[in-house]
Order: sequence, then C-alpha cells, then structure tokens
Amino acid sequence: MTSTLQLQVRDIDLMILTGIYSEETHLPQLLRVSVTADLTAPEHFAPDAKLTDSKNYMDLKDAVLNTCPEGQHYVLVEAVADAIIDSLFQDDRVTAATVNIVKTALTEKEERIGIERTRTR
Repeated sequence: MTSTLQLQVRDIDLMILTGIYSEETHLPQLLRVSVTADLTAPEHFAPDAKLTDSKNYMDLKDAVLNTCPEGQHYVLVEAVADAIIDSLFQDDRVTAATVNIVKTALTEKEERIGIERTRTR
C-alpha cells in the first residue's frame, strides 16, 4: 500500500508586478494564490508523530509569499506559478504541486479568472 499526503493553503493575497499591457506593468497587482502539494507519506501517522514525518504547511505559505522577489516583473502569471512550484520542489518529498492564481483585478462578483498550473515528478 502506498500513501500520499496532500497539503493545502488557500487564498493567499500576493502583490506582484505582472501583466502584458502598459497599464498593468508599472504597479503591483493583487493575486489570490492557492497551493496544493502532494507528499510521499507513511501509511499511518502515530499520535506522537513528529513534524519531520510530514511537512509544515506553512512552507507552502512561505513559498507563495517569499519566492517572487519584490520588484521582479512577471509577464505571465504562469511564471509566478512556476517559481512557486520550483520552490516547493526543493523538498524531495513533494511529488506533485498545483498552484492556482486568480487575478483579482479581472474579477466581478464571484468570478475567479486566472490559471492553474500543475507539475509532477
């Protein structure tokens, strides 16, 4: 039997320089970012399991907030997603990662307009 653990962090607000149009490129835009990471995991976690048996889900939040340097312009939000996934894949236990990015400036009402990028190894 194999076991996978999926860690999730949802709806982190990130201010980043992104876009292709002149009105987008000079001011940071608010992106709403969600991340899912699949990890290799033991079949069962004992009640006294240690954090090293898993992964701190705050690492996912840190990957979102600290991966993209301030002032760096990303033409496509896909590149932002790739940078976050690259950061997560520094941990060999991560077998797959998905980053969902919503460009809040494009949304009206309850719409969620953006991209979802998944990579596995």
